[in-house]
Amino acid sequence: MGSVSLPDVNAARDRIVGRIVPTQMVLSRSLSDAMGVPVHLKLEHRQTTGSFKLRGASNAVAMLKLAEKARGVVAASTGNHGRALAHAAKLEGLRAVICMSRLVPANKLEEIRRLGAEVLIVGNSQDDAQEEVDRLVAEEGLTMVPPFDHPGVIAGQGTLGLEMLEDVPDAGTILVPLSGGGLAAGIAAAVKATKPEIKVVGVSMARGAAMKASLDAGRPVSVEEVPTLADSLGGGIGLDNRLTFSMCRDLLDDVVLLSEEEIAAGILHAYGQEREVVEGAGAVAIGALLSGKVRPVGPTVLLLSGRNIDMVRHRAIVCAQPVEGTTK
Repeated sequence: MGSVSLPDVNAARDRIVGRIVPTQMVLSRSLSDAMGVPVHLKLEHRQTTGSFKLRGASNAVAMLKLAEKARGVVAASTGNHGRALAHAAKLEGLRAVICMSRLVPANKLEEIRRLGAEVLIVGNSQDDAQEEVDRLVAEEGLTMVPPFDHPGVIAGQGTLGLEMLEDVPDAGTILVPLSGGGLAAGIAAAVKATKPEIKVVGVSMARGAAMKASLDAGRPVSVEEVPTLADSLGGGIGLDNRLTFSMCRDLLDDVVLLSEEEIAAGILHAYGQEREVVEGAGAVAIGALLSGKVRPVGPTVLLLSGRNIDMVRHRAIVCAQPVEGTTK
């Protein structure tokens, strides 16, 4: 099946210099006090396109041959990968087509169009959108840049692991949002190759967590894609998954799932205590600590992975949650 290794991640880091920004690591006083260990926040939601996805998309596009670039690029996306690929393509003057389902929030569609990409809305799931991608590849010859199950994408996301180790060299626990597994696999590959004793935990939502269901089944399986505050974590991992399933199986120490209320609590904490605006997928690491579903061991790093929240859609759910230190 193959895998992505530390040399691949190091090469990706060199390749994307100038295409992404290294993001800040800060100490959370409130979470450190609550957990009894230093808790650091990796502010990747401040990345140029508002999420970590720019790392993988930039690396994958930079690795394409001239002929592949000339045909244009296409991908299925729940929003953030599409925005990242649109940005990476625009930098090189390439055509970009992004296929998405009707579940993708309007704010993400608008940003992708603003970057000059063509947007196609297909069906009610990422699997439906992927079918349209496959058609465009076959009939129009576009070059597919998948959102997660791709060696260049995984290696690009893994550069976050390198930055985490440099910023918090004594880390004992790292919490990473988990969806298709490109982010978790890349970070875990970089971290485990350097310091295998560090515990790497994937965090997802309880509603439609395809990677968790697949890991439990011992093989990639399909799940129903339903609306969730962590919309960026939706979608399947692909029944023909080549890389991320096996990497997550072999490298992650644990996977935890959060309720919608626990995700909302993470969003509220990020804003109320840290003064950071993050989307649901970007807040799951905080939610995992607040819920008690992860007990941190040693200095802990939480990845805030994205900020592209649709408050028009999610305001009522988020605002219905009690503020920390109060009761309903």
